Amino acid sequence: MTSITADAIDLLKQLIATPSFSKEENDTAEILCAFFQNHGIPFARVGNNIYAKNKHYDVNKESILLNSHHDTVKPNKGYTVDPFFPLEKDGKIFGLGSNDAGGCLVSLIATFLHFYHEENLLYNVVFAASAEEEISGVNGIELVLPYLGNINFGIVGEPTKLEMAVAERGLMVIDCTAEGRAGHAARKEGESALYKAVDDINWIRNYKFEKVSSLLGESMLTVTVIETDNKQHNVVPAQCKFVIDVRVNELYTFDEILSELQKNLKSKFKPRTTRMKSTSIALDHPLVKAGMALGKGYYGSPTTSDKALMPFATLKMGPGDSARSHTADEYIYIAEIEDGVATYIKLLDQIIR
Repeated sequence: MTSITADAIDLLKQLIATPSFSKEENDTAEILCAFFQNHGIPFARVGNNIYAKNKHYDVNKESILLNSHHDTVKPNKGYTVDPFFPLEKDGKIFGLGSNDAGGCLVSLIATFLHFYHEENLLYNVVFAASAEEEISGVNGIELVLPYLGNINFGIVGEPTKLEMAVAERGLMVIDCTAEGRAGHAARKEGESALYKAVDDINWIRNYKFEKVSSLLGESMLTVTVIETDNKQHNVVPAQCKFVIDVRVNELYTFDEILSELQKNLKSKFKPRTTRMKSTSIALDHPLVKAGMALGKGYYGSPTTSDKALMPFATLKMGPGDSARSHTADEYIYIAEIEDGVATYIKLLDQIIR
């Protein structure tokens, strides 16, 4: 194990031991600041986002961004170990955020350290640890991007078993309201907003979008929440609200999805946000070609990340397994971190030297 990898693992343990729920990342931000300071690397902080640039950063060169997040979800009730104690056992490090995305974060930091002092690189190397990724918050990567200079492409660290996620579903949440007229159920009075909502929900349940992606499959509409405006058994509801979870492949825009809903739903509806768009990186992009040269496969990711908020091509890739994210007794293998650092360095070696 190299010294920078050992430092990265020590950093991961510090981060695990420090709660960093979304919007509450101040303490882990302080840990990251101290880490860079102890390594003699100038850094800056924007909110709870930390960034740094390589020593010989040149404004006339193109730049590559190395990014992952340091916020976590809250631990679920199934934990049998202390989620904030970095337990090392059987080659694993247990703890909240170890896999999502602490292992990726510290592996990218180690990679940044590896290239930090080098001269005559073809690209600048910029690192950013972002906040609020788990809630797609506005004070996360979007807040810090304007400070990073002109970024041309990047790597987003998320647990992918070090395979290449070249495409990612977009996410849009839509609030819907069906309007009716209240009345007494026994006398068949009123106009049921619930029945109107059910008609729309049945259409949503059965609708199929025509364009199917080879990477991400079909775009999907799923109703996940429904409620009426009253709780009385004998009153026909005048209003019924429901929520649609929309997962979009790279072949559709949000506007196209909304247009289709407009043509077919009787309920009123409004998207909460259209920020989390579907993204993809071309298979002939230098990052992807470099990964292929290392024998890495590629796939389309069903989950969303900060990748959706970046206006440049990004490859989502990192140590760990997405299946462990947000689970009880979350862990990452030490060997996965070692492999992550080595893989990131080999990947960039093909591009920036």
